[in-house]
Amino acid sequence: MVSMNKLSIFCLLCCVSFPIPGAAFSKESLSWMEAVAPPFFIHEGAYKGQGYEDLITDILIEHLPQYDHKHMQANISRHYQQWKQGENACSVGMFKTPERLEFTYFSIPSVFTLPTVLIIHKDRFADFGGNKSVSLAKLLEDGKLVVGRSNNRSYGIEFDTALNTYGNEKNIFTYEGPELSLNLFKMLQAGRIDALPGLPEEAMYLAETMGIRDQIMTISVEENQVNKENWLSYVACSKTEWGKKAIEAINKTLLEQRPTEKYRAAYERWLDPSSIEGYRKLYEEVFVKITE
Repeated sequence: MVSMNKLSIFCLLCCVSFPIPGAAFSKESLSWMEAVAPPFFIHEGAYKGQGYEDLITDILIEHLPQYDHKHMQANISRHYQQWKQGENACSVGMFKTPERLEFTYFSIPSVFTLPTVLIIHKDRFADFGGNKSVSLAKLLEDGKLVVGRSNNRSYGIEFDTALNTYGNEKNIFTYEGPELSLNLFKMLQAGRIDALPGLPEEAMYLAETMGIRDQIMTISVEENQVNKENWLSYVACSKTEWGKKAIEAINKTLLEQRPTEKYRAAYERWLDPSSIEGYRKLYEEVFVKITE
């Protein structure tokens, strides 16, 4: 009996001294939040998983093996909730804003896009002055047209400033819900709004899937031509000690991967062919050189 007790104690000590393999090395979780917003993220159909932020997220996951990665579909309001609660959550391709800096850490730039434009019906071109470029501030001040926007989505600092400064309940329609861009596009089609902000490739993708590409056009916004910061977006993670360490690891990966053709091609594949040469020039001269 004594021998059995000694044997039991010996086995217990062995377990304490030599933990089960892997128990001490469990990976921290990292949830990647993904909005339903093609062609950033595409969750269904023939191009499922081929959105440019899908592909960039995949590259980051491949080079961050120290984390247990999970995918989470979440609208922007859910992003905010997760970050404010300090969850182990990040998102690719977020604009940096003063509000978001209060509860997130940002990486170095992770995505370099063409700037936000206004998406309109071609037959309404004259209502916007008949010019390929407009001042959003003047358009809103005039008060004759309604611009749709997604709740909590940023379109770039200057663009956001114009929306927040000159927008009101008469000239702005704010939408919150699933499939933000698609539903705003449907409102544009129905005549409930006169324009909506979006990226050029976003406009063409949605118009193509709805079969109305020949009816839609984009107008450049003067406020978004002020500086290239409006062309940059970042990985954002919760403003916690975990988030700080995650951003450090993400930055290291971005510095290694952004110069690669695979990384650049994630966005290029959604551009109009005529835009690619100019985009590549800016990618090399501006984006890759930003290292902090």
